[in-house]
Amino acid sequence: MRRALVACLALSFSYGAIGVFLMLRRMSLVGDALSHTILPGVAMGFMLFGTFWGMSLGGFVVGLLVALFSSWVTRTTGQNEDASFAAFYLISLAFGVLLVSYYGTANNLMDMLFGAVLAVDADTLLVLSAVSSLTLIILAVIYRPLVLECFDPQFLRTIGGRGGLIHSVFLLLVVMNLVAGFQSLGTLMAVGLLMLPATAARFWASSLTHLMGVASFLACLSGYIGLLLSYHLALPSGPAIVLTAGGLYFFSFSFGKQHSLYQMWRYRRHLEA
Repeated sequence: MRRALVACLALSFSYGAIGVFLMLRRMSLVGDALSHTILPGVAMGFMLFGTFWGMSLGGFVVGLLVALFSSWVTRTTGQNEDASFAAFYLISLAFGVLLVSYYGTANNLMDMLFGAVLAVDADTLLVLSAVSSLTLIILAVIYRPLVLECFDPQFLRTIGGRGGLIHSVFLLLVVMNLVAGFQSLGTLMAVGLLMLPATAARFWASSLTHLMGVASFLACLSGYIGLLLSYHLALPSGPAIVLTAGGLYFFSFSFGKQHSLYQMWRYRRHLEA
């Protein structure tokens, strides 16, 4: 449980920042698609090596290739980015499930899809901490051009900024964090901790820095409460953490300080008075 808590906290810091940028770039569903594309890589790593490092390397390579190839298809053919990612996500998910079903067992498939956060070991904790720290450092380095690329990519190209390079680096960070989270939360559940706190943070903060801080705090809170619930109620840890994040999202859009149902009700009451 202690290792599981440290793993969730380590992921929360990078997941909060990455999730906010995915939301701002209207790429929320792209994050979900990328979480599925790493499955065939994880399956091939399991077949060839059978170790956490091998599965992580396979998931990272395949996820990165799919992300870059989808972006290339978008830029060269004019197809919408969400459509190209959706196509590759469906192909990758089906291929990954086929590989695991043929070469593995039902338990292997369940662990890859839904994770086993209580089975996190010391080596996995080191990987998660390293990925989270490296993600925050790279985001700090590319912060200004990344913000420009989110809000005004045309201006970034006008001043000579390398929008394509920044976009590729950002996709690299997304894939890297999803691969880091698959061991603890699974390829399906990892995106829940990535996106739900970020979307919930929008109801509490308006500035970008505050959004990332609130998203990371909500992700940490989701991991802590979710693990407590899983321990006392004998629930699967990954789904319990994501459902806790979902509960915080419902609470946020109901009672948050920005554009929530409660704030809209107060505003209407003020106009009626």
